[in-house]
Amino acid sequence: MRTTSGSTTRQRRKRWLKKAEGTWGVNHSSYRNAKQTVIKASQYAYRDRKNKKRDFRKLWINRINVSVRALGYTYSSFMAQLKSKKIEINRKMLSELAIHHPEEFKKLVHSVMLNK
Repeated sequence: MRTTSGSTTRQRRKRWLKKAEGTWGVNHSSYRNAKQTVIKASQYAYRDRKNKKRDFRKLWINRINVSVRALGYTYSSFMAQLKSKKIEINRKMLSELAIHHPEEFKKLVHSVMLNK
């Protein structure tokens, strides 16, 4: 005789429902909806892990641009001068420097830009 709702099936379904905890409406209690919700959430999570890198790079560039423009230069010319002088400092560190240590950033910018 065939077993329809064995413990294995119940365990599998409980696993999906456990992953869907905290979702809104029927999506955390109905097995079918919970499974679809978890799958879709996983797709969003995968996509957004990639997008996060893109978003942070945009943020760093924006911060550097604002700080450099306040000193009378442009972002593109500043980065070009950094490259030509073979100064290897990444955008994240430049951004942090611009926010937390503006005087040091100002010295860096002037030293790079004045000696063209």
